[in-house]
This record gives sequence, C-alpha cells and structure tokens, in this order.
Amino acid sequence: MTNKNNEIPWERELLRDFMFTLHKEQVKDRRWRMLLKLLRASGIILVMLIVYKLGAVAKPSPFGGNEVTKSHIAYINIKGEIAPGAGADADNLIPAIKAAFESKTSKAVVLRINSPGGSPVQSGRIYEEIKFQKEIHPNKKVYAVIGDIGASGGYYIAAAADEIYADQASLVGSIGVISSGFGFTELMNKLGIERRAIIAGENKALLDPFSPLNESTRLFWEDVLERTHTQFITRVKEGRGDRLKDDPRIFSGLIWNGEQALDMGLVDGLGSMNTIARGELNETNLVDYTPSRDFFQRITQTAKVAISSFANEQTIKMY
Repeated sequence: MTNKNNEIPWERELLRDFMFTLHKEQVKDRRWRMLLKLLRASGIILVMLIVYKLGAVAKPSPFGGNEVTKSHIAYINIKGEIAPGAGADADNLIPAIKAAFESKTSKAVVLRINSPGGSPVQSGRIYEEIKFQKEIHPNKKVYAVIGDIGASGGYYIAAAADEIYADQASLVGSIGVISSGFGFTELMNKLGIERRAIIAGENKALLDPFSPLNESTRLFWEDVLERTHTQFITRVKEGRGDRLKDDPRIFSGLIWNGEQALDMGLVDGLGSMNTIARGELNETNLVDYTPSRDFFQRITQTAKVAISSFANEQTIKMY
C-alpha cells in the first residue's frame, strides 16, 4: 500500500530493510558455521592421521631399518577374510612371516588368527610359507592362537603351526569347501526375459546364474569342490598328525567351540597369546610383525575386496 505520491510508508521501508539485513546475517552466519564444521572435521582427520603415523613410526618394522635387538616373541595378526587385496592375503603376510622367522632375537612366532576363512589359494600359500620357514628355522617354534573364530581357511593356516590354542568359546574348524550363487531362470521366465549369451567353448558359461543348472555341470563342479576339500584335509592331517581323533565329522564342515575342538584334537590347549608367552615361553616382550597399511590404502583395499566378492559369487571359498 502506498500513499498518494506513490511513496512506500516509512514503516514498510524500515521493515523491508530490517528483513534484508536479517537475511544477510543469517547467510553469513550459515557460511561461518559451515566453515567451522569443515575446519573441525579437517582437524579431527588431521589428528587421526598424525596419531596413526606416530603409531606406525613407533611400531618396529619387520622389514629392516628397525631390527628388534631385545629378545621377544614375534606375532602376526591374521584377521578377517583371507582374500587377494585384503589384509590377510599371501602377498601381504608372507614377507612378515619371513621377517619374524629371520629375526635373530625372536624366540618364537605366534599367528594370532581371527578369521572365518576365504580363498583356499591364499590360505595354501600362507600355509606353505610357514612350513618352509619352519624347515629353515627348526629351533623356532610356531604357535597359532585362535581368537573369536579360526574356521575354514583360518584353520587351514593354523594347521601349519606346531601347536594351536584357542579360547573355550572360540569357533574352530569348518573344514569344508563351498561355492555358492543364485539362479534366476524361473523369475526370468515369469517376466518374459530372454537370456542372450554368445560363447566360444561349450562350458564357458559354466554356472551362469541366468541359465538352468544341468546335471553334468553340477557333477563336474562337485568334483572340483571335492578335490579342493581333499587338499584341505591332507594339509590338516599333515599338520595335526595323530593328534586328531578318528572321527569323520572333523572333515564334514562342522564348526566346534574351543572346548569341543580340544576333545577332537583340533587344538592343543585353551589359552591366549599372553598365557602362552608367560607359561610356555617365559617371555613377556611381544613384538607385532603384522604389516601396516596407511589409512587410504586400507579404505581402497576394503572397497576392492567388497566389489570383488560381489562380482565373483561363484568363487570357491572355505566358508
């Protein structure tokens, strides 16, 4: 509403100026708050990186430069999925295993296992390296200590140790092989979707989830899994010898708690790394030989493993 001379009443003009000024202050305040949040987040990330780097510097490197001169027990963490690109893969762990054995001041090597399993190839390579190093260093004993779980590929690796220990509630065993996937043929038929796959080689589309599973393919793949299972059983028997009870259930894929595993001969005792260090070895100086990776490498490797696992559903795994 204006007066007769088309002038805006002073009250409205004042209110307009006030609202405009208030809006500018809100925008400015919002920008400052956003900037402070970014600075705060950057500061937290910076502190985390500094702490991580300091920790990495403080940790003795098993790969030269910081040779541990004091008598100690060398331990290596084998955690999570055993798979290429993961923390627990052969390329990552074998140099650490080698360094732990070659250290002139390490009294023994402890494998701290907390893994549900994974790739039989990666597990086999780690197993072979442990056995090889034991032949070169016969006076250096190897202990496997299972945490929450040491199953399938995790137990495969543990079988290379001279002695295996677990907690009474640890999950141990699962000596079996699995290859799992999905079939969508009935759903495709209902939706009227036609599968088009052009191949060279009659079995190139083996286990294609969009094609029916025929009997010959199933029998062939069962044979592959059976042979891989036999390899697994051979390694366990090779490592455990006559300590295993004569019970066919051991190799059936069943999983046991630590107490049951002791009765079955899958482990030699109930205990932790600290109890072994104090009781068996009379040594309390423990040195971590686990390879360390920086923050960004861990993030990218985790993403790679997740993508790889999703994309390769038919991969043979030990869990």
